[in-house]
Amino acid sequence: MTVKMNTKLILAATVATLLGAVAVEAQVERKTPYWASLDEPEARMRTGPSTEFPVKWVYKRQKLPVKVVSVHSVWRKIEDPDGDQGWMHVRLLSPERTALVIGSGVGALRDEPSATGRIAWRVEPGVVGRIEECAKGWCRMDVAGRTGFIEAERLWGDDAL
Repeated sequence: MTVKMNTKLILAATVATLLGAVAVEAQVERKTPYWASLDEPEARMRTGPSTEFPVKWVYKRQKLPVKVVSVHSVWRKIEDPDGDQGWMHVRLLSPERTALVIGSGVGALRDEPSATGRIAWRVEPGVVGRIEECAKGWCRMDVAGRTGFIEAERLWGDDAL
């Protein structure tokens, strides 16, 4: 390995470490409770804030919204949509605003934030999407590139709803 390549690797590792520290620091400063989403395709919830504690749940639902209710170092006590609580490492979480469609029956993503707006897409309970904006009881939601407005009461995942 050349000195030039070795220097580039060390520089890349340093930048990655600093960026990770900044992301962790940004989440440490947030006041609980706050919303986050799962950032990995598989995330383990533990019974305590350490890898020494047993795994309580294994989530296989990237982007699932969770509520962070407590902070301990690099660990976050989260609550899932079913009300279960446990601990996750901060690197498994993202600050991205997502929400889960709740309620019974199929929901409608409309062209405008109104019950009379044209239905652009339909979403079933359990669908997760990215929240772009919320106002006056409606949220603009993006589900795999399909966007529309849905009633805030049909979503779990953000207090602004």
